[in-house]
Amino acid sequence: MKAVDLSINQATCIKCGKCVKVCPSNIIRQDRSDEPAMVESSKGCISCGHCVAVCPSGSVIHSEFPADKVHPVDYALYPTVEQMMLLLKARRSNRAFSTRPIPSGTLDLILEAAHRAPTASNQQQVAFTLITDPAKLRQITEFTIGQFNTAAVKLTNPFLKPVLKRIMPDAYRYLKTFKRLNKEHEKGNDLILRKATAVILIHTPKANRFGSADANLAYQNGSLMAETLGVNQFYTGFVCSAINLDKHRTLEKLLGIDGTIHAGMALGIPIFRYPNYVDRVEIQVTKM
Repeated sequence: MKAVDLSINQATCIKCGKCVKVCPSNIIRQDRSDEPAMVESSKGCISCGHCVAVCPSGSVIHSEFPADKVHPVDYALYPTVEQMMLLLKARRSNRAFSTRPIPSGTLDLILEAAHRAPTASNQQQVAFTLITDPAKLRQITEFTIGQFNTAAVKLTNPFLKPVLKRIMPDAYRYLKTFKRLNKEHEKGNDLILRKATAVILIHTPKANRFGSADANLAYQNGSLMAETLGVNQFYTGFVCSAINLDKHRTLEKLLGIDGTIHAGMALGIPIFRYPNYVDRVEIQVTKM
């Protein structure tokens, strides 16, 4: 973990104790309520920025967050409860894409939103690969179909089938899907990316044990921003499934990705938007 310089300006500290309460590493203390806070040791700091963001007097001095990286929050600009809930209810995985490219500025906003997602221990090791090259997009589809075809061959192998049915019975539910996807692919119908004009693949270093959780949190942020911007998107579940089937990490090598892909988003300009939202099944909550 990167060493940081962290201190509290004793002259300007207003003794509110907020930095003590929010520090996840418990390295800031305040012995008495009438005394300024102080840093016990900066060695345990994970550079989350909580202390800097919460300080009302700007007294927390952090080497990773100089003044130009600290910005005031205008809570009046937050969406209302009704606006936020409507966004969540209306968001759908709309696969009806037009052929128009997504403006680069719009993609940048989606990436920025995804990048803003929290990460375990504030490691911030999530990276993104944005693909808009049609040839590269075709490679993703070809890779996915290829992995599914390989899986189908193994599942139907008369020598392997008795064993596979015992150790992975759920896999046989997808045989029909694999065959349908391949049949449509041979006809020229891409049911993997659905003619998306852009794909964002979300990946982390191989050694990151929280990579999958971090990447999927990033996806959710990006998904909501895409909806806000009027951009269609869907989770690349077929692609991620194919990646998990491939021990050789072929797609990462094809795209020059140093790490493991955990999530992905296919995007496109909508042909239309949904005029309605529908209710989900009844919420299940256990209260204790």
